[in-house]
Amino acid sequence: MRLTKGLGKFVSLVAGILLAGACCVAWASEVHANPLNRDPLVREAYEHFYNLDYPGAIERFERFHAAHPGDPQATALLLNAVLFQELYRLDMLDTTFYANDGFLTGRHATAEDPKTRDRILGLADEAIREADWRIGKNSNDIDAYYARGWARSLKCTYVAMVERAYGAGFRLATKARDDDAHVLELDPNYVDAKLVVGIYEYVVGALPWPFKLLIGFAGITGSKSRGLEMLNDAGNRGGITRVEARTVMALFLRRESRYKEAIEMVRSLKDQYPHDFLFCLEEANLRKDAGEGMVAVAAYQEIVSKSAKAGYFPEARLELAYFGLGDGLRGQRHYGEAAQAYERAAGNRNVGPELKIRSLLAAGECRDMNGERALAERDYRAAISTGPDTSRADAARKRLRSPYKGN
Repeated sequence: MRLTKGLGKFVSLVAGILLAGACCVAWASEVHANPLNRDPLVREAYEHFYNLDYPGAIERFERFHAAHPGDPQATALLLNAVLFQELYRLDMLDTTFYANDGFLTGRHATAEDPKTRDRILGLADEAIREADWRIGKNSNDIDAYYARGWARSLKCTYVAMVERAYGAGFRLATKARDDDAHVLELDPNYVDAKLVVGIYEYVVGALPWPFKLLIGFAGITGSKSRGLEMLNDAGNRGGITRVEARTVMALFLRRESRYKEAIEMVRSLKDQYPHDFLFCLEEANLRKDAGEGMVAVAAYQEIVSKSAKAGYFPEARLELAYFGLGDGLRGQRHYGEAAQAYERAAGNRNVGPELKIRSLLAAGECRDMNGERALAERDYRAAISTGPDTSRADAARKRLRSPYKGN
């Protein structure tokens, strides 16, 4: 059981962090990368991607993919956009979802769409096959190794985060790391490859000592400091990974409780992409975790206010902001207002089933803490109805038997 939990932690950290961002097309001298990334259509597609206009990004990447048949990089670019659109639909791009081990060990409600799943896995396998063919023709094809590593990391993200298939995710994460490590062996200036290798190094280095010792026998080693060094280089000099590397750095700084540095990192991303809903949300999340109380509450309220302005956020998942607002208010013991925010999250028309259950359970607990037992029971019953076979439904049944009194 402990080994399974440790493996799940390892895979979820690798995969979850890989989903933190995508690629920003920027160039530095003496940095090597696939020339396809400089194509004007790719740049245009990423402008839509970073404003969370996924349909606009996908339409352009589909055109680019059609214009470059058999090229694994073109396939990986399309795969990346399709995957992130689905993760956003599932409310899985909010980092609070992965904040505790309940994500790893609990039973969850995920509205997986079979058609989209098949497209994601099909594109990943297509990119891997295309890269394999090119590597078979030229064992030093750096662009093919990089594209294969990227496709494997994206497939890892889906199978670990959505399907929670940690064994398969572990194998994919390791293979992705091996591909990018080989890229760096062939060309140390292919800086983009440092992203996946840096993530892998940090995560392995951050594992508990007993698990680290166990996987060490299989030749799996890592170093937090070396990982951060590689990510810092990708963030400063990367060709298409500058935004992603800085996003990952912010997540790791958050894990190290270095909140001030993490907030500064996210604010730089927010300044670059002010209409990216997720960067705004992450700053509010960080301020909440940093203990900034009502400053975090104000940040969530600002997101809600900006969302009311037509076109400010091309695609806003307001349920995520309301859930964060509920957490912020709850931390300040404003239980009645917190319950209302959680209920707003649960009632949003686009909310995914997992976040809806989390919101209803939290709302019920706040209602109990506020002495509103009848409203608490209503929320608990709604949580159970939404996902009767989930771990949080079990918690709601417990709350129905006995009012929540806090931890």
